[in-house]
Amino acid sequence: MRARKVFAGRKIRSIRTERGLTQAAFAAQLGISTSYLNQIENNQRHVTAPVLMALAEVFAVDIKDLSGNDDDRLLADLSEALADPLFSGDAPPAQDLKLVVQNTPAVAHAFLSMHQALRRAGERLAELDDTLERSGAQAEPTPYEEVRDFFHYMDNYIDWLDRAAEDLAGQLDAGRTDRTRALAGFIESRHGVRTVIGGAAARPGAIRRYDRHSKVLSLNPRSSPATRAFQIAHQLALIAHSDAIDEIVRKAAFRSRDAEAICRIGLANYFAGAALLPYGEFMEAARELRHDLELLAERFGASIEQVAHRLSTLQRPGLKGVPFFFARVDQAGNITKRHSATKLQFARFGSACPLWNVHSAFETPNRIIRQLAETPDGIRYLCLATTVSKPGGGFRAPVQRYALALGCEVRHAGELVYADDLDTGRDEAFEPIGISCRICERQDCHQRAVPPLKHKLFVDEKARDTVPYSFE
Repeated sequence: MRARKVFAGRKIRSIRTERGLTQAAFAAQLGISTSYLNQIENNQRHVTAPVLMALAEVFAVDIKDLSGNDDDRLLADLSEALADPLFSGDAPPAQDLKLVVQNTPAVAHAFLSMHQALRRAGERLAELDDTLERSGAQAEPTPYEEVRDFFHYMDNYIDWLDRAAEDLAGQLDAGRTDRTRALAGFIESRHGVRTVIGGAAARPGAIRRYDRHSKVLSLNPRSSPATRAFQIAHQLALIAHSDAIDEIVRKAAFRSRDAEAICRIGLANYFAGAALLPYGEFMEAARELRHDLELLAERFGASIEQVAHRLSTLQRPGLKGVPFFFARVDQAGNITKRHSATKLQFARFGSACPLWNVHSAFETPNRIIRQLAETPDGIRYLCLATTVSKPGGGFRAPVQRYALALGCEVRHAGELVYADDLDTGRDEAFEPIGISCRICERQDCHQRAVPPLKHKLFVDEKARDTVPYSFE
């Protein structure tokens, strides 16, 4: 198979400007002409292997960072948005979309924001009468969606917070089995915050309560040790690193104070996860244990969800782990958490593909189930799924149930214990899945719920198949 040409003009231009070099000086160090560099930076020429090697040797650039993973993600979102019937007429050619993503990503992000606003406006017009519509509903992304996209395009990796959390983990003088006690001692000795089990967080539904006047952090006595340790680390982030978190939020330029507040919580959660599962130590353990979720959870005193989510964030430049996708899905099929460091991108609208094994996890609780799957673009994945429950305490207390999904491209399957007895070389072993029905182009899917958006339908009144229509 012919290697994919790498067009990375924007990234190479950024590398050059960060070092304060002119095109002539930069080209001289790479051993190429200034005109050739100018063509590369404007994506008129692809980056050849000798240039890639020179970038790695002279400027210590990680070649994998030029592979276009961010561009692939943005291109997938842009293609999906343009498939919406809101945009009548022919979609731009794929090559034109690639040029927009490569050369003007800010324009692509602005287009996606506009598309979200148009969809919400249309949905409100369809669902609300004139009186409700005039009551003040806004056609902007919800704060949660805005923050979700912020982490999505940061590749779910925040370098400064990750390294600060790793430094904290190195300072804790306790074994992993008593991480809660170590964190409680640390936050009290450094910041005067006393941790109590119970108190204001004893009532059903409460997880954490912090009284800034008395400096008392209350944790629910029914929470697991992993959850308590996570909540202490979360509060520590808000106290010890508030300035850094505020600066990250400021640079994100959110549209509302609600989004800013939600992002602060998300960043504190990120710090907490990174503190309990410090980058270098966790990556080394993941490789040693071949990404066995249960063994990793046991070694670090963490939950399966914390481990799975952390695996999807191991994207530190120069020290990246296996690229995973991660999602949390409720029993109605709604994706409540999502991130992908792979080419698989979750649908921005609608439910996930019903053929994906994450839905089957609810049928076999407390087991990790496996699936070899292939998406319409021909990429094959090893998919893992399991359920998690979060009881509220007591007979009548509600229980939250979710399914977790974790997976990677099958070319990395040898690094996972879960692939040892799977026949990844047999075509028939891979089940066809999609992203969501509205953008899936598979003709023969027996589980199709709605037709694809950008294809003309054919309905034959004289015949009936499993799906009552066909399309181009």
